[in-house]
Amino acid sequence: MGEDQSEICYAVDDNGQYVLVPSLGWAPKNIANAQAWQVIEDKVADALERVKAGTASPLAYHMARHQMSVGLLAKYVGVFRWRVWRHLKPSGFKALTPDQIQRYADVFDITPEELTRIPSSADDKEQHDKNG
Repeated sequence: MGEDQSEICYAVDDNGQYVLVPSLGWAPKNIANAQAWQVIEDKVADALERVKAGTASPLAYHMARHQMSVGLLAKYVGVFRWRVWRHLKPSGFKALTPDQIQRYADVFDITPEELTRIPSSADDKEQHDKNG
């Protein structure tokens, strides 16, 4: 959009009715989006640090990278949430069967090897290039 154009949005007027109003443009949305992405990147970096420190399993990194909650991942994998919580711990992750690892890998659309590999950084190009 050019400087002389604005986006039209809905707002509630003084009478409680929805009306069309011009927005302030893209700058506020771009700022909000940049802040939201920074929060996501921080969560991914934090998860990776916990994995590297040995306090979380690689599953925590992949969950953060895909913006998934324990409940959502449990639903996709078809297990109870408490099992996902257990698998987020290194000892629980190490006890996974090959079938369970494959199910998690399928959810993230990666190989079992990629699921168990600890990336060198949160923006590991090799990992992201393969997975979009």
